[in-house]
Amino acid sequence: MTTKVQWKRLDTTTGSSPKPRHGHRAVAVKDLIIIFGGGNDGIVEDLNVFNCATNQWFQPLVKGDIPTGCAAFGFATDGSRILVFGGMVEYGKYSADLWELNPITWQWRKIKGRPPKIAPLPCARLGHTLTYFDGKYYLFGGLANDSKDPKQNVPRYLNDLYTLEFKSNNYLWEQPIIRSTQPMERESHTCVGYRGQNDSRSKLIVYGGMNGHRLGDIWNYYIDLSQWTQIVATGLAPQQRSLHSSVIIGHR
Repeated sequence: MTTKVQWKRLDTTTGSSPKPRHGHRAVAVKDLIIIFGGGNDGIVEDLNVFNCATNQWFQPLVKGDIPTGCAAFGFATDGSRILVFGGMVEYGKYSADLWELNPITWQWRKIKGRPPKIAPLPCARLGHTLTYFDGKYYLFGGLANDSKDPKQNVPRYLNDLYTLEFKSNNYLWEQPIIRSTQPMERESHTCVGYRGQNDSRSKLIVYGGMNGHRLGDIWNYYIDLSQWTQIVATGLAPQQRSLHSSVIIGHR
């Protein structure tokens, strides 16, 4: 089935728009699109907000423990708080820091999540996904640097999965025990949460990414079963890719 889509460029925005960049991330909170980080000539730490109701850009006055600039980090929201995890803070140097932003007061704070019961904390990485779904944040994959010298990059692709839950004013990391074959290690993929019409199970859907070469596979992670299943899709598939984006709208 072919779906007709139409793009429209917004040429009538007001306010000071952000400088060109890549490696940034964006989330939506009500009418606001909140954009953080990325880089072009160096990595930036600015926070830019676009109001979809008024087509206006603005830079809020942030306060608190403001994170350093980063790129290719995890960025997700539950609607009342925004989390930043990891990313590249300078060439060859990756972060494992966790930050929280209040999108009403624009207050930043650095968080120390409680470690999993039977696993280490997630390692420093970039190119991972952080997805909020059904009351938890899900961290998957990415690229680590196994060299202690940032100038000597020893890349290691990841396919680990962590959950992060806010309970009793604490952030609790856990690592599910996987009961199936796992997707290939990857970075710069996408991951969305979904509950279907016919299959009401909660699942994550991972698509594409990079592992020395571009990937075009699709995987379901069934949350209740802690199992991965590769999807055999029909129709005309897109070319293998990384650094793309994906969202869920309705059942698509």
